[in-house]
Parts: sequence; C-alpha cells; structure tokens
Amino acid sequence: MSFFGMFNGNEERSGKREEGREVRREGRDTEFAKDDAHIDLRQEELDIHKHRDETGDVEIHKEIVEEEQTVNVPVSHDQVVIETKSVDHKPTDDPISEEETVHIPVTAEEVDVDKHTVVTGEVNAHKRSVEENRQVHDVLHKEVADVETHGTADVVNEKEK
Repeated sequence: MSFFGMFNGNEERSGKREEGREVRREGRDTEFAKDDAHIDLRQEELDIHKHRDETGDVEIHKEIVEEEQTVNVPVSHDQVVIETKSVDHKPTDDPISEEETVHIPVTAEEVDVDKHTVVTGEVNAHKRSVEENRQVHDVLHKEVADVETHGTADVVNEKEK
C-alpha cells in the first residue's frame, strides 16, 4: 500500500501513482523517502566547437609599369685647333705649289643604349595562424533546489564544497 493509500485508501487521489512516488497534476515529481532523500541538480554547459570558413583570398600578380629614366653620360669628341704663328723668314728650296692638303680625321663618342633584365627582388607569400579571443554569449539553464517548509519543520542548510 502506498503512503496516501494509508490515509484514504484511494490510489487515484491526485494523478498517476508509482511505488514511493506521486505525480502531481502541476507536473512536479514528489518523492517520499523514509530517512534520506536527494534530488539531482542539473545545469547546461556550453559546448564550444570551431570550424574553418573561407573569408577571402589573396592573389599576387605582376604588372608592368613604365618609368622614364634620364642618365647623364660623359662623351668626348675631337676638336681641331688651328694655330698660326709667324716664323723667321728662312730660305727654302721648295717651290710654291698650287695645292697642299693635310687631312685630319675628327671623331666623337656616340651613346648607344641597350637594355637588359635583372632580378631586383622577390615576393614570398605564406599563411600563418593568428590567435585571437572571441566572446560567445548564450543563456544557460540550471536547476536549483527550492526548499519549502510546511508547518514547524526544522531545516538546516549545509553546503559542501
């Protein structure tokens, strides 16, 4: 016979009855124990999982830009200097001729410009992982004990650490 059955003989008093347990209509379970009783208190905890999403990409390419460059190059050229000087009137056996010509070649440096390609640098790219902290927020639920006393019940609340 159940606890309430002792008082009124009716096992269907306030809902479905199990041995040592009464289910109230408001949805609470009430457990009747002889000397000791316990209720398991539960709470939610966050389960944190991470996954990797593609957030963008980086492309590296080369482009050709033009840069005009002016360079001063020293160049030389020949210059013919004509000097006339008077001499003492020395006698000579050479007759006066119609023509006498002296040929002097004159040169100058010209600048020739060619181009060649050289490596001036290189670009390396690699990825590295950077750690940062990000806060996540959620509402967690937990069960707490609610002790109700009726009449002159004496309750001592001792917390274990």
